[in-house]
Amino acid sequence: MNIPHIPFGEGDALLDWLDLTDALAKGHTLPKAKIGDTFLYRDPDTLLSRSAWIDGMGMAVKTATIFPGNPQNGTPTINGAVCLYSDHDGTLSALIDFHLVTKWKTAGDSLLAARRLARPDSRDILIVGAGTVGKSLCAAFGAGFPQARIRIWNRTHEKAVQLAADLPGIGVAKDLEAAVRQADIVVCATMSTQPVIRGDWLRPGQHINLVGAYRADMREADNTALKRARIFVDSFDTTINHIGELKIPMAEGALTRDDLIADYYTLSDFTRQGGDDITLFKNGGGAHLDLMTSRYILDKWQE
Repeated sequence: MNIPHIPFGEGDALLDWLDLTDALAKGHTLPKAKIGDTFLYRDPDTLLSRSAWIDGMGMAVKTATIFPGNPQNGTPTINGAVCLYSDHDGTLSALIDFHLVTKWKTAGDSLLAARRLARPDSRDILIVGAGTVGKSLCAAFGAGFPQARIRIWNRTHEKAVQLAADLPGIGVAKDLEAAVRQADIVVCATMSTQPVIRGDWLRPGQHINLVGAYRADMREADNTALKRARIFVDSFDTTINHIGELKIPMAEGALTRDDLIADYYTLSDFTRQGGDDITLFKNGGGAHLDLMTSRYILDKWQE
């Protein structure tokens, strides 16, 4: 049996952001995923494997090797692959490039929430962070909100300028506070351990999408922002006790579990109560989303 090996370039050319969000929504109508992570360390290197099993969809193991010394030798810091397995008999269905799955999973996860929570008339989008994720977010939100202006802000302004130069139609914001106040949608993808988005800057009707924080010591929005917003997450299981965005304010008593309205397993609850709502979505990722994205990629490849 010929097992597909899907590389980044060829796979990337087949995919569509809106189709992916529809696939993610459909994936959450299946039984809840079983998920598990394993970490192995050899200072300073790491082997990370994230696995998921969804009854009716199959299994995926996404493995990443993180070797911080690689750039000195001209090799990428992060390498890896996703093994996708059949739900019918457990055989290998495909081997998919790690970076392809990560790109589309991370930005697609956030776009799904914005399509449900942001105002349909949103015309100004701010991307905070000019890294690799910021670039894919520009593509995803450009597809989801084609009539909107997109600008990038980065702590190092030159990096925002460089990224915008590579992306036709993308602008650059110099003042973060002013840009946040003006934006209809704010998407934050940084490596910050201190809040970047201040609640005092927010105005009624905005949608805030937090992507960057993934460790227990990381967060991108302050307590005021959380208190002013209606809060949604992609998965309760991968956010509440794992990510500082929620874990820190909960420990401080600024936030409670009851403040989290819904995750994607109750996607019908991803709604605005009115035009003045401030909605906030925390993207926590998770191997189940890697599985759904990988299945979508394989389906497109086989078409």
